[in-house]
Amino acid sequence: MQVHSPSPEAPPPAAPAHAEPLSSPLVYLGVMLVFLALAGFVALILGRQVQQAFTTNPGLNGLILAVLAIGIFLALGQILKLAREVRWVNGLLREGDAAARGGRTRHPVLLAPMEAMMQGRRGRPRLPLASGRTLLDSVATRLDEARDTARYLVGLLVFLGLLGTFWGLLTTIGSISATIQSLDPAAGDAATVLDSVKNGLSAPLSGMGTAFSSSLFGLSGSLVLGFLDLQVGRAQGRFYTELEDLLSFEAETSTSLALLPNMPNLPNGAEEFRVLADRINRLVLEQSNAPRTSAAMASLAESIQGLVQHMRGEQQMLRDFVEAQADEQREMRRALDRLNHSLSDIERN
Repeated sequence: MQVHSPSPEAPPPAAPAHAEPLSSPLVYLGVMLVFLALAGFVALILGRQVQQAFTTNPGLNGLILAVLAIGIFLALGQILKLAREVRWVNGLLREGDAAARGGRTRHPVLLAPMEAMMQGRRGRPRLPLASGRTLLDSVATRLDEARDTARYLVGLLVFLGLLGTFWGLLTTIGSISATIQSLDPAAGDAATVLDSVKNGLSAPLSGMGTAFSSSLFGLSGSLVLGFLDLQVGRAQGRFYTELEDLLSFEAETSTSLALLPNMPNLPNGAEEFRVLADRINRLVLEQSNAPRTSAAMASLAESIQGLVQHMRGEQQMLRDFVEAQADEQREMRRALDRLNHSLSDIERN
C-alpha cells in the first residue's frame, strides 16, 4: 500500500476551526445596576423613615454608607476591568498582534503574563499546554486577590452595624440606670416625678435608635455589597472557564500544527504534504513487518514470564528463610528466659 504525494497545484488544507470568543461580562454589570436601582427605589419610597434613622447617629451611619459606596465602586470596577481583559483576548483572536498590541486596546492586568508570553509572536494565542496551565493558575490567584477587598468590606459593614448596636445598648442601659437613680417620690408631687421620668427616658430611646439604625444600615449595606460580590464572582468564574477552554483548544491546535514543518516559502504547502506522505509510507512499511514483530513480542513475553516465575521462587525462598530466622529467635528468647529464671532461683536459694 503506497500513499501518493499530491501535486504542487493541490489546494491548501482547510484551516482549523477557531475557538469561540470570550463572553462579555457586561451582562452581570447590567444585573448589578438593576439591583442598585431597585435598592435605591426602595430607599426613596422609605425616604422619611430612612432619614429619621440616619439622624439618630449621623457619624456612624455616614461611615457605613461611605464604606458601602466604596464597595459598590470597587465591584463595578472589577466588572469593567474584566471587560477590558475580554476585549483584549477577543481582539487577539480576531486580528492577532495588530489589534491587541496596536494601541486600540489597553494592556491587560489579569492577563499580563499572557501578554508577556506572546511578545515576539504573531497571530493567535497558541501557547504550550504547560504554559497555559501556569497562566491559568496565575489568573486564578489574581481573581481571588481582586475579591479580597470586597469580602473584607462586607465583613466591615456587619461589624459597623454590630458596633452601633452595642454602642446604643450601652447608652440605653446607662441612661435607664441614671433615670432610676434620679427618681425621688418624696421630693415633690406626681407631676414632677412624671416629668423627670419623661426627661430621663429620652436618652434611652435615643440609644435604642442608634442601635437599631446602625444595625439597619450595616446589615442592609452588607446585603447589597454581598449581592454585588456574588455577581463579580459569577463573572470571574465564567471568564476563567472560557479562558481555560480557549487555551486548551489553542494548545491542541498548536500541537497539531507543530507536526508539519514550518516552510512558508513553498507554494501552497505542497512540500508539507510530501513530507507527511513519506511519513505515512514509512508507517505502512513498518506495518508490513507486523508478523515478525508479533513473534518477537511473543518471545519477549515468554522470557518475561519465566523471569517473573524465577523471581517469585526467590521471594518464596526469602520468606521461608525469614520465617526460620524468626522461629530461631523465638526459641533463643525462650532459652534466655529459662536461664534467667534459673539464675534468679539460685540467687534466692
